Amino acid sequence: MTLLSSIMMVMKPARAFSSAPVHHHRQSFSQTWGRQSWRRSQLIRLWETSNQEQQSRPLSNQELVKRRLAVNQAKRESRQRSIQERLDRNMRFKRLLHNSTDGEQEHPFVVPPLYAAKIWVDIDLRQDMRLSGREKRGRVFLQSGSEGVQTISGLHQELYGFFSALRKDTFLLTASFPSITADGKFESLPPKEGEAWTIETDEDVIATFQKADDFFQQSAVELQRPSIQINVLKNPNAPPPLPPPAYLDGMADPKESETMTMISFYAFPPQGIEDPEAFAFDIKKKWKPFGALGRVYVASEGINAQMSVPTNVLDNFMACCRIVPELGEHMENGINIDPRPLTMEEFQSAGDPVNEKPAPPFRNLHVRVRSQIVADGLDKSLDWQSAGYDMPPMEWHQKIKEARETKDTGDGASSPIILDCRNDYETDVGIFEGAEPLGTENFRESWDVLNDRLKDAPKDAPIMTYCTGGIRCVKVGAYLTQEMGFTNVSRLAGGIIAYDRTLTEKTEDEESMFKGTNFVFDGRMGREITDDALGTCITCGAKTNLVSNCHNENCHKRMIQCDNCRTNYHGTCSHACKNIVIKGQTKAQEESTLSETASETSTKTFESIDDYAVGHSTPAPSVYAEMEHNTRAHMPTGAHMVSGATQGRILAQLASMTREGRILELGTFTGYATVCFLEGARNVGQITGASDGNMQSGPYVMSLERDIRAFNIAAAHVQAVGEKGLGEEAAELMCAMRSQEVPSVDGDIVSSSLDGIAGCDLLKVTDALATVEEIASGNGNLNPAPFDLVFVDADKTRLLDYVEACLSSDRLLKKGGFIVVDNVLWKGLVVEASNGSFSSVADSPDDDKNLVKKNRRARKLANQMHDFNSVIVKDDRVEVVLFPVRDGLSVIRKK
Repeated sequence: MTLLSSIMMVMKPARAFSSAPVHHHRQSFSQTWGRQSWRRSQLIRLWETSNQEQQSRPLSNQELVKRRLAVNQAKRESRQRSIQERLDRNMRFKRLLHNSTDGEQEHPFVVPPLYAAKIWVDIDLRQDMRLSGREKRGRVFLQSGSEGVQTISGLHQELYGFFSALRKDTFLLTASFPSITADGKFESLPPKEGEAWTIETDEDVIATFQKADDFFQQSAVELQRPSIQINVLKNPNAPPPLPPPAYLDGMADPKESETMTMISFYAFPPQGIEDPEAFAFDIKKKWKPFGALGRVYVASEGINAQMSVPTNVLDNFMACCRIVPELGEHMENGINIDPRPLTMEEFQSAGDPVNEKPAPPFRNLHVRVRSQIVADGLDKSLDWQSAGYDMPPMEWHQKIKEARETKDTGDGASSPIILDCRNDYETDVGIFEGAEPLGTENFRESWDVLNDRLKDAPKDAPIMTYCTGGIRCVKVGAYLTQEMGFTNVSRLAGGIIAYDRTLTEKTEDEESMFKGTNFVFDGRMGREITDDALGTCITCGAKTNLVSNCHNENCHKRMIQCDNCRTNYHGTCSHACKNIVIKGQTKAQEESTLSETASETSTKTFESIDDYAVGHSTPAPSVYAEMEHNTRAHMPTGAHMVSGATQGRILAQLASMTREGRILELGTFTGYATVCFLEGARNVGQITGASDGNMQSGPYVMSLERDIRAFNIAAAHVQAVGEKGLGEEAAELMCAMRSQEVPSVDGDIVSSSLDGIAGCDLLKVTDALATVEEIASGNGNLNPAPFDLVFVDADKTRLLDYVEACLSSDRLLKKGGFIVVDNVLWKGLVVEASNGSFSSVADSPDDDKNLVKKNRRARKLANQMHDFNSVIVKDDRVEVVLFPVRDGLSVIRKK
């Protein structure tokens, strides 16, 4: 229970205090206490159930997130109930203070007794607690019959509720009669010597409030209610506050650091991490004073961290890590430290650009709980302590040199097998001499490759493995020794990062055995170790070591591209992406020219019209950004097909303006636009009062998709929104999808609902047009009620057929309804199609076959889009507006 501090004028109740009934107040308290105990037991059972599930089988990342969200939701609900109970209690006290017992009332309100307690705090404790104004005034009320006036623990709880900074065992309690002026006001005075009595036991509490009763009856000044003064004194025997950790002694201010140091480390403690959630919370709290940024994964098997730390507190940070039992000696090879710190200016632009703007490698410190710290795809967990010999960098360096010399002399039979355990985009730009890349796209593919490559190798063959920081080689080493039976396995301690630092610090003019660029995962994309250009430019085929992402944000493809092509193509992967970026830059220049004559009071600048539009639009919920990231992770070649923020907001607005919020989407892809339509349909339901939308009535979205992989991703996205809405919990649930395989959907339909208002069905089909024509004719298995809006993002060669199905029958689309067709500008090439000549995608004698094929397809689809636009605008059954948004939206109203 808590206290109500009164600063209000109160009405005088009757003096007949002792005659008021009190038994029902005990019942009320016990009921409240019982509800609180029940809530605690529910939370305990929830935690126990979660722990039992975790022990019985390994949980996926999504299940871990769901579990954490469920526990957090239970805690929030418990806090809300406690807050509501406190509000109810305070309102009840307010009624007690302001209602009289006038018998002339039609329904007289019986006023139970209240005690008024003046709380006086001694000077020393007052300074320690830094009291607020409310706490300094210190007048509170306690209800007769409550635990606060009968037990010492109850009185303590009342004080804890009133004083936010009061801590157990730091205070002593005494009581005295209050000092009262002639007009009945309390004075805040310390107790006079010899007039106060101690309060240490339940009997002391009962006696104190009995004295308050007596004082009330005998006071020469007429009081409104029984009153007492409670004195809170500093306990001279209280244990001193814990000193700050030794690693913070004399620490510099991290905000004053001129550089940031990139670090990475991992640990597989033998005992594992018993409670990853608690460990993640604790470690983030410990690291907060350092101003550290980064991405950290915690699982029962260990911890994996990529971080940046202000250089002036790096030693303190490392000392902190050494005293954490799960880290300490279990951090293999300590902490990998990048040999060259970044200046603050370099750091701010060292990451992957965001919206074509420079960005740092990390913006915040994220400590995430995962099922594994490196997703390996293995059916069972291995003993990570038995993973082969952890070879120091200089010994590794010498072994690689010897292997090269042996190869040069022709005695290759005795050479070790050197395996690069990284993915293909990493090995393409940098590799140790003599190493064999596994050629995988992701780490989970490694095991089949290892089984195939080493199937004929002797079990005692020397095998040397390496990766970026060493963590993947722990798992590879464990697999080679425990599952494949190899007896001579070694791995590079600390990976390429440690090798680079060690060679730089301990040797001068020593040739590095690693050639090229070490790809890193902190946003810098790579650290050049030697100037060897090993990669092949995606554009011209020249040798290069530069890795980047396409600057067209709707593509963002990871690529290897030479500096010359990067300049010529404006940092993009293709002519089409280049045209989009150039168009945005041209608009940005125009905007810049206009801004020179505009008011100079603007505090923010924008680099393009699209950037400006996004900056002056209501931000989309964060679930949409997570869907984009998931698409890039699971379908990178199709990431450019996601609607994106601006177009997505338009689609949601269009859906919100429909009559009933009934939407048909042709082409789900990964569900971005689907969720936009679901959001808009929900908005319609909130206005009209409709709920439980379904195929026959109410706000409802039906979406058709034929690609199985895209369908599975979309199903996961829509189900996350159905479970958690559009808030941060859904975003966190989607974030967990990126580190694991998306589960396959059983069956051809997935159903969900947003906020219990808008229903949604995802349908897996083989031919969307055939399904649409069946709905229009009424002869198929699907017979939904007519739709308000049909979004066409399907086969571009049959757009006129889709539109005709919508116009020919009111079964499919209502009169006055809208057809929205995507990609009608086809990367801006429709202008060239209308002129009959293509300059940006024209063939050149120097083009390779793939580029010729790509250009031919671009010209074909641009011509088809131009033909569609030309035909539909002349159809007298419709009105058309073509919006030059993103790749073009044609909004067609059915008359």
